[in-house]
Amino acid sequence: MKLLNLSSLLTVSTILILSGCGAKPKPKKEAVIDASLPKVSLTRTATKSDMTSIALEWKRIKDKRVEGIYIYRESLDENKSIDPAKYDPYLDTIDNRFSTHFLDTDVHPGHRYNYYFISYSDDAQGERSEIYQTATKPVLSSVTWIYAANGMPRSAKILWRPHTNKLVNAYEIYRKTFNEQEWKLVTKIDGRLSAEYIDLGLKDSYTYQYHVRALTYNGIRSTPSQSVKSITKDLPLVVTNVQASDNIPKKIKISWDASDEKDFSHYNLYRSKDADGSYVLLAKLKRSNFENAVQEDGAKYFYMVTSVDKDALESPYQTHSTQGMSMSKPLPPAVVDAKLIGNEIVIKWRKNDQRAKSFIVRKRYNEGLFNTIIDEFNDIKEKSFIDTQITPNTKYFYQVLSVDKNGITSEPTIEAVIQTKEKE
Repeated sequence: MKLLNLSSLLTVSTILILSGCGAKPKPKKEAVIDASLPKVSLTRTATKSDMTSIALEWKRIKDKRVEGIYIYRESLDENKSIDPAKYDPYLDTIDNRFSTHFLDTDVHPGHRYNYYFISYSDDAQGERSEIYQTATKPVLSSVTWIYAANGMPRSAKILWRPHTNKLVNAYEIYRKTFNEQEWKLVTKIDGRLSAEYIDLGLKDSYTYQYHVRALTYNGIRSTPSQSVKSITKDLPLVVTNVQASDNIPKKIKISWDASDEKDFSHYNLYRSKDADGSYVLLAKLKRSNFENAVQEDGAKYFYMVTSVDKDALESPYQTHSTQGMSMSKPLPPAVVDAKLIGNEIVIKWRKNDQRAKSFIVRKRYNEGLFNTIIDEFNDIKEKSFIDTQITPNTKYFYQVLSVDKNGITSEPTIEAVIQTKEKE
């Protein structure tokens, strides 16, 4: 494209400023044609183009009658749905004969266009110039190499080779799943030399597709790159064969099959009071067993165990929880006789549980109006008890408890009530 020297440029600029007021004239429908007006003729380097613009340059018009130039354009690649009779190829007006350049920015990448020109004077129009055909450059191609890593925890890593076109200053990352029809823009990465994006917050064991478009400084978006596939990491396998004891005093032993996964980190053991209740983390363990100490006899708990890998991915729960229980209390004996014989009270009972190894007799009575005395007689091996420590005119209450080999006591029996006689 030819360059004007500084003095010429200043002269043209001054003329443009003086003549720039008011709307540009447009071609008249029934114009007078003056064949003597000069035709516009493009220079040897007539046209230059990129993807979204075409620059035109013509030879300077010296005829002083010419006031300006009408520019016409026809697209050769776009489907014209307009009635040909109503189609108007007029594009713009150059309202100064000293101008020799025009930049058309209303064009599309990879399209062909015809241009022609008509000079005009104050009262007439010249003849149409030769038709000049030119084309915009095709759409910018995307990056030539792209890769997606697989097996990452809830994330995907996308790599690509930086674009060689130095006009590129950013990339757009698009994503979709196999269930989706449309590509969604995930993010924009600034910098031509950028070559990586990590997509976070994805689903476990899920497949995603990605492609990349390059962006230029002037807003040109490239074609999509080749699409690549990334499958996120699987969750650890469900822990199997969870067992919980129900016959150990003051504790519950839980065990399960050990994990053989290579990136195993630890187990999470959860516990709840109810099968459908809220499970609370009880312990993090490397081993596949645990002893849960409890103070209550016959305490029931429900357990779930999960496996956690080194990326903190946790396996699903078991379908059903596992119930465990500390050893229950032995059954209480059954009192079969309680009576006063002379100056003694005799209590007899029947053993109701084979676990019972000894018995406790609990005695309660009042001294005065407000003082209640409770005595216990432990480690009774027989199934009877004779109380010689009694006083006349006193009401005594007796209960019997079973005790197993672990020292676990049963619930007490119903109180047997004996009233001693008054002193003679």
